[in-house]
Amino acid sequence: MTTSESAEPAEAVDESLADERIRTTCCVVGGGPAGAVLSLLLARKGVDVVLLEAHADFERDFRGDTLHPSVMELMGDLGLADRLLELRHSKLRSAAFVTPSGPLTVADFGRLDTPFPYITMLPQSDFLAFVTREAARLPSFRLLMDARVEELITEAGVVRGVRFEKDGRTHEVRAALTVGTDGRGSRVRHLAGLEPVKTSPPIDVLWFRLPRKPEEPAGVLGRFGRGHALVMLDRQDDWQVGFVILKGTYKELRASGIGALRESLVETAPELADRVGLLKEWKQVSMLSVESSRLKEWFLPGLLLIGDAAHVMSPVGGVGINYAIQDAVVAANVLTRPLLGGGVRVEHLREVQRRREWPTRVIQFIQSQVQQAIARNALSGGGGRFQPPPLLRLLLRLPVLRDIPARVIAFGVRRVRVEP
Repeated sequence: MTTSESAEPAEAVDESLADERIRTTCCVVGGGPAGAVLSLLLARKGVDVVLLEAHADFERDFRGDTLHPSVMELMGDLGLADRLLELRHSKLRSAAFVTPSGPLTVADFGRLDTPFPYITMLPQSDFLAFVTREAARLPSFRLLMDARVEELITEAGVVRGVRFEKDGRTHEVRAALTVGTDGRGSRVRHLAGLEPVKTSPPIDVLWFRLPRKPEEPAGVLGRFGRGHALVMLDRQDDWQVGFVILKGTYKELRASGIGALRESLVETAPELADRVGLLKEWKQVSMLSVESSRLKEWFLPGLLLIGDAAHVMSPVGGVGINYAIQDAVVAANVLTRPLLGGGVRVEHLREVQRRREWPTRVIQFIQSQVQQAIARNALSGGGGRFQPPPLLRLLLRLPVLRDIPARVIAFGVRRVRVEP
């Protein structure tokens, strides 16, 4: 199966909308990792699910493509890991950084006690198509692409579903529970009037691709030096490069011209000198405004938010997808029985948040410490000499503790599995 074939969701799509009103048990809004996995898990248990995706396909550039061991264990639990790994992918077994003080290995995943001691690099579009195709084998699942939610249906203070636009017509889904999984710019969150508590991370990231030579090291590589920082993710034929900048400096950098970016790249990673010329214009570069936020409450009666819709994660550690999927697993564990019994109550929704809020707060704190260290030492007054946060330095120094960073990146601070 080729990558392009695997990214097609056609087998999973139900395009027939003869009836403008759909009734289901659970309406999931947003076909990202959280929404796709939650829909699959619920449908496997016989819960009727309608998944609405606002776009016509799953193709997006520079979405997170990392499936950590926690996700691969979930795929293993479902009997899908071997088939997933038949798709074209690469495996990252370590995360290392080159600093002016020498190389620094932050995480060695090969030491972890798991059948999947690596991060699987797989295009997110392929992963989403794979999961929704698996769900489409089940009679209780329905996927509608190019379906943009316009309104929440609320009756007597309880969310009863959504109205959405598709093919120029307005339709509605009536559901016992609506779950918003539509990402950091969540429309469901906006329609519900829920405002997240935001922090202001000091960095942003420029993403682009450059060719990778077969003889170059595999895995995740990072470099700090000369007031710059970058991370390089092995995408087999390409490096997916994240160039870290201080927040608020993008306009100044862009005004300096694409040549200034190329020069900064070569200063930080001299081995890229023979290919930076392929960056010819700014439209080849995507700017990610780094954000970190969290809702105080992830729910209203009849409505639950998970993944980035509930807590936007920084790209540090690449854990956002995995935390979103862990949210989906916990939501399925908690809500399957009430959904089958027709009695989802607010306390069930509160229980999902209770189980997931603490791990989210911990990882966001860790990400904040790393971001501050990068901004303080690598990008501004530190002269490019990046120093890890004190806790990370301690963990890396002591043999008995040095696997903790790898475990946190791989599984989060609380391991999550599918409950029978």
